[in-house]
Amino acid sequence: MIYTYNKEQVGDVLMVTIKQDKGQKVTVERHGNVARIYVEKSGETVAWNIFEISGLIALDGRGQVFLTEDDVAVLNAELAKEGFSEKLVADNEPKFVVGQIVEMIAHPDSDHLNICQVQVAKDKTVQIVAGAPNAAVGLKTIVALPGAMMPSGSLIFPGKLRGEESFGMMCSPRELALPNAPQVRGIIELDDSAEVGEAFDAEKHWEI
Repeated sequence: MIYTYNKEQVGDVLMVTIKQDKGQKVTVERHGNVARIYVEKSGETVAWNIFEISGLIALDGRGQVFLTEDDVAVLNAELAKEGFSEKLVADNEPKFVVGQIVEMIAHPDSDHLNICQVQVAKDKTVQIVAGAPNAAVGLKTIVALPGAMMPSGSLIFPGKLRGEESFGMMCSPRELALPNAPQVRGIIELDDSAEVGEAFDAEKHWEI
């Protein structure tokens, strides 16, 4: 679940994105200050909007926000009060982490994409389809995992590129809106001392 809040631009509304609607027609069911957005054909929930959120929990920030277990319990009580049976969950795992390409093969249906196996934790490797010209086995870079919100506002979900599953994105300096980012294609190249799985820290991982 991706929680976002921008009082200046949107108002006092917590937006919760569950999954992509993939272009399907959606509709809204609202009770009180809680609105459920769902796919009209299947009834599957894809998002929630909770209005007047500052009356329920304290939020600090603009863009993606991370809620405590107590915050989510308050929100679930509000959903239940308005007659909704579904529950929200807290997800505070880092969404931008150091990853290392451990395997890479050419995409069978593309002349520029590669299918990469990227280690993002000691016990976790994910498949990411990427077209970065500097991608190479052994390279350490910054990975945006599913559930991440990019500085541009785009959201990262599992998906497919040319028929191959992809579970995240290896990031360029421009995509992370880093200062003095080079205006060329290519993912961030980290020093080998970067630890796989550690959360991205611009001050630590990016030299201006």
